[in-house]
Amino acid sequence: MSDDVYKLWPELEWIADEKMRKSTADAWALALEQSPLDAADLDEIPFTLLVKDCPVTFMEHKRAVVHMSRECARIMKEFFGDNLPIDMDVVIAGAILADVGKLLEYEKIEGRAVQSDYGKALRHPFSGVGLAMQCGVPKEVCHIIAAHAGEGDLVKRSTEAYIVHHCDFMSFLPFKNLK
Repeated sequence: MSDDVYKLWPELEWIADEKMRKSTADAWALALEQSPLDAADLDEIPFTLLVKDCPVTFMEHKRAVVHMSRECARIMKEFFGDNLPIDMDVVIAGAILADVGKLLEYEKIEGRAVQSDYGKALRHPFSGVGLAMQCGVPKEVCHIIAAHAGEGDLVKRSTEAYIVHHCDFMSFLPFKNLK
């Protein structure tokens, strides 16, 4: 299973902290074990069910968010230095894990991704935190998973959570305007 995770996520190597890298990979492996989807499905299903005929796959969106989050954090560190501490490992792990709960929220029926019964009861920020906690993902990363979507509007986001949240929405909201 971990081979599948590292094939999906070569960006795991960007996480310098070995324990955080392993717990991040373990959360993905656990999600794949519990999911009705398999790793290959993630390159085919749309990243959102909120955009009719969404043309972008789950992994295209997810990897874009990870790359954007890393680059935004790098630029912020360059310009703000010690005035705004940013933990790059937390940003990267949080971006990789932000949508891990969608593996439980989605299923394929007749070749189409649809919301599962599980997903109707529990949105992916909640199930994602549950998966991550089972794997020992640090609370700072779990905070990003919990706060990356609209649910996070009700909590005080960390700097790292703001970065992932905005990168996620920058790569989501424009698709709502497609015709």
